[in-house]
Amino acid sequence: MQKYTLIGHPLGHSMSPFIHSELFRISNIQAEYDCTDIPNENFSSAAVSLRQLCGYNITIPYKRDIIPFIDILDESAKRYSAVNCVHNTNGKSIGYNTDCDGFLRSVKSMPLSGKVMIIGCGGVGRMIAIEATRHHADLTLAIIPEARAAADTLCDEIHALYSDSQIKITDINNVSDSYDLIINASPVGMYPKTNACPVSREVIQKCGSVFDVVYNPVETMLLKTARELGKPASGGTAMLVYQAVMAHEIWHDAHYSDDQINAIIEKTNKIIAGDFK
Repeated sequence: MQKYTLIGHPLGHSMSPFIHSELFRISNIQAEYDCTDIPNENFSSAAVSLRQLCGYNITIPYKRDIIPFIDILDESAKRYSAVNCVHNTNGKSIGYNTDCDGFLRSVKSMPLSGKVMIIGCGGVGRMIAIEATRHHADLTLAIIPEARAAADTLCDEIHALYSDSQIKITDINNVSDSYDLIINASPVGMYPKTNACPVSREVIQKCGSVFDVVYNPVETMLLKTARELGKPASGGTAMLVYQAVMAHEIWHDAHYSDDQINAIIEKTNKIIAGDFK
């Protein structure tokens, strides 16, 4: 039987085993997928042993630490200097970044090439900002004052990659402009602080669409407000599922219909709404 795992620390309760098990079931592949919590002091020895698996996923804090243990980096992994998916094949380990693909598939019906505001500039915010720039967005990074240095560094990084990029930085408390798309790449609104919203109702009223990377709760205050105002709005579960779909496309050239993927997203949301706390 094929064996796969998710590595990270600490892992806690993860939806990955359920999502990947559903994908294996649809593909009629006999495989096991579990979670492996690896303390920092054991990472090097554990990373070597991962070559025995068919493949694996990586979450925080090891998306960069795993790189020295990988033989070949896909272009997606090189772009972000981060790996979240590895395929062990023909004696070689190949590292990919499927987070970016999961994001792009999640917002495929949204105006990513328009006037975009991204809230936050951490790991996922960095990836989304680079992808938005690649799609020629007129980009604004909305941050807390303490994140100014990180935002400046990200802007420099993006300008080095795309010299004609348009990026502005603004204090999240001073946002007043209108945007085609607002993306929350911060933890604001995540359980247990579910009443928090990163921007005001007035800002949401003036936007075209909303995407929130947070998936617990299924409907954040940002999404709830956007939907009340009649705005297209999507949450982070789709991104979580789509990056797993991409992993299966890599691991065994799998193909899934939109209906199959949407069914997994719906099932995942029901589990999260019920007991993922």
